[in-house]
Amino acid sequence: MRIGLFVTCLTDTLYPDTGKAVVTLLERLGHRVEFPMAQSCCGQMHFNTGYRAAAAPMVRGFAAAFDGYEAIVTPSASCAAMVREYHPVLAEGDPALARDVAALTPRVHDLATFLTGVLGVTDVGAYFPHRVTYHPTCHSLRMMHVGDAPLRLLRAVRGLDLVDLPDAETCCGFGGTFAVKNPDVSAAMCADKVAAIRQSRAEVVCAGDNSCLMHIGGALSRMRTGVRSMHLAEILASGDAA
Repeated sequence: MRIGLFVTCLTDTLYPDTGKAVVTLLERLGHRVEFPMAQSCCGQMHFNTGYRAAAAPMVRGFAAAFDGYEAIVTPSASCAAMVREYHPVLAEGDPALARDVAALTPRVHDLATFLTGVLGVTDVGAYFPHRVTYHPTCHSLRMMHVGDAPLRLLRAVRGLDLVDLPDAETCCGFGGTFAVKNPDVSAAMCADKVAAIRQSRAEVVCAGDNSCLMHIGGALSRMRTGVRSMHLAEILASGDAA
C-alpha cells in the first residue's frame, strides 16, 4: 500500500523521532511510506480559535499534498480529527474543493485505527520490556473513536507489562490553546493526571498525541518522577528481542 505520512507541525518540529517511528513500523509491515514535502499545518489551531478564513487555504493545501495516496496516516489523533471532521466544513462554498475533501478524508487515519482497522494487525513485531500505562487523549477517544485499538496493540508487544491508568478517560488539561488561555485550570488537571500515572507505578506513559504527552511529560519531568512519556508509535517501532 502507498501511504502518505502526515507528520503534523508539532511532531515535525519537536518530536521527529515519532515520525521516523511511524515510517519504521509501516515499512516493517511491508508498506511504502512517502513524506509529501508540500504538506503543512492542518489548520486546527486557527480553526479552534475562530480564524476560519486563515484555515481555509490549509484545507486546499492538504488536499493537494496528499492527493493520490491510498491512505494518509498520522501520529496525531487530534490532527486526524481536524481533517476528517472539520475540513469538510471549511470546504463548504467551494464545490471543487468540497469534492476533493470528500474523496480524501475517509483515507485519513490515526496510527492505531489504521493498524487495527485498515491493516487488521495487532502484533507488529515489537519488543519493549517495560511497565507501561496508556492515556487515551480526548480527540482519539471522543472524535476518532479509537476504542481499545491502542490497548490491543500494546498487549501484543512482547515484554511489555500494560497496567491500568486510574481515571484514564479524564482530560490531561492541555487542549491546545486551552492551556494558554486557562493556565491554572490546565495545570490542576495535569496534576491530577500525573497523580494517576504515579499511582499506576508505570515506567512509561504513552498516548497517540504528542501534544498531550508534551504537557504530561513536562509535569512528570519537573516533578522528577522518573516516568517517561512516549508516543505509541515509538513503542510499536521498538526492536525485536532477537
